[in-house]
This record gives sequence, C-alpha cells and structure tokens, in this order.
Amino acid sequence: MFYQKGCLVALVTPMEVDGSISWQHLNNLIDWHIESGTSGIVVVGTTGESATVNVTEHVQIIEMAVEHANNRIPIIAGTGANSTKEATYLTAAAKQAGASAALLVTPYYNKPTQHGLIDHYLEIANEVDLPQILYNVPSRTGCDMLPETVFELAQHKNIIGLKEALPDLKRLEELKDILNTKSFLLYSGDDSTSTEFLIKGGHGTISVSANIVPKRMSKIFELVNKGLIEEAKEVDSKLSILYEDLFIESSPIPVKWALNKLGRIPAGIRLPLTVLNQDFHNKIEKTLAKLGLLD
Repeated sequence: MFYQKGCLVALVTPMEVDGSISWQHLNNLIDWHIESGTSGIVVVGTTGESATVNVTEHVQIIEMAVEHANNRIPIIAGTGANSTKEATYLTAAAKQAGASAALLVTPYYNKPTQHGLIDHYLEIANEVDLPQILYNVPSRTGCDMLPETVFELAQHKNIIGLKEALPDLKRLEELKDILNTKSFLLYSGDDSTSTEFLIKGGHGTISVSANIVPKRMSKIFELVNKGLIEEAKEVDSKLSILYEDLFIESSPIPVKWALNKLGRIPAGIRLPLTVLNQDFHNKIEKTLAKLGLLD
C-alpha cells in the first residue's frame, strides 16, 4: 500500500514555445528530483496544467513519467476532473500505466455538495483499485471538502490521504481530531504554511516551490522529522520570499518562468495561461539570485 511521507513535488509539465510537450525536459526534471532527494513526483496535477492538456496527452504524460522513473521514485498521477466519468477514466489509465497513486482534486466550477463529493470519490474508488489521495483547494475550485466528508471517504480502502491547501491550520487540527492519522496521510498543499503543517503533525507536503528548490524543501521535512524544529523554521524563513513570488500571478505561470530562467525547461505555457508579466521578471530574478540559484 502507498504510504509516502516527505516532500513531493507538484511537477510542471515542460512545454516548448509552441505549446507542445517537451518529453526530454520532463525526463530531465524527473532525474533531477531523484538526485535531489524528492520523495515523490505528482505529474499532471493542477501545477502540471491538467486543465490545458487533452485527455490523450494527460494519459501519455503519466505513462512517460512512470516509464522514465522506472521505480526509482513514486509517480503520483493527477487524475481529478469535474466530470466523475472522466476522473474515473484517468484514474484507471494511471493504474494501467503503473502509477503508485492518484491525486484527485475536488470537481471545480460545478460546486458539488458534500454528498456529491462523497458519491464522486466513492464511485472512482469503487471502480479503480489504486491508492487515491483527495485534494482540497477551495481557492481554485470553489468547493471546500469538509473534515466530516474526508472522514467518511477515508473509510474506503483505496482512499489513503488528503492534500489540504487551506492555509488556515485550524483545518489540520480538525482533520487530526476526526481521522486516524496513523493510517491516513495528510499533505500540505500550501507552501507558505507547510513547515508549520509538518510541525503540527502533517505527514508531508505536495509543493510548488519544490520545482525550484527541491533539496531545501526536502531538508525542511527531514529536520522536522528529526525534531530539529528551529533549524527547519530557519530554512523555511529563507524561502518565504520564494513562496510569495511563485504565486505573484496564477500558478504555474511564475514557477514555469523561474524554471525557464534557471535553464531547466523551455518557455512554453498554454492558453489561457500566459508567460509571466514582464513587470514581475526583475522581482523573481532577485529572489532566485538571493537564494543562490543564479550566477
């Protein structure tokens, strides 16, 4: 059974300027994260532009990532959708491809009720025998999955964790109170509060910032895990400006621009997302330089 703690990266999908997927750069990123000590890679999640790739490409990215990783690191496939049938199809494709688990964002835009969320996730879990991680990010989806709903879903053997992106850490306490967190994984989905999330008993983070500083994000988890809380907070404090900058425009716009600036990926991004506004270039460059990432 999948039970991966630590820092997982919410990986971008590298694209050429014309928007085509750059498979070589995807492979390079996977190798880099393995070398950097990242605990797992989430592909085609929301940071991976799941909303801008078509279904064929979506499945192909999962397949290619699993093939290239070759069991060297867990590959978690983003398979959420606002159609239950599509999410089920993508989750089945992830299982077929050999993904370690699936990450399923709450259905966006159509604002299901809590009952609708339960039925949505249970249908997928019943149809596909693959470890599944729920993903709650109300600021992007318009839908908040409440702790009572998570508790009910956690009774299913295939639903093994939650990525919680509410920055209010009271939610973590509510989840811990209602869940058996020894068997149910709780990941932070908010980089700015992820260190405190870990300190308060979270099992890991699924991070945008890990695209840029994978070793440092992994180091924070290692320090917290060893009880070296002040040291972890010190690393976290130095990264706070990066957390802020990577959301200066809608993610993944800033993180893809930064990775391109670092020479890790081409400049491509798909509409309706656009390349980072030039007004913010200097700010992010200064942050990258301050962190010792630019010559």
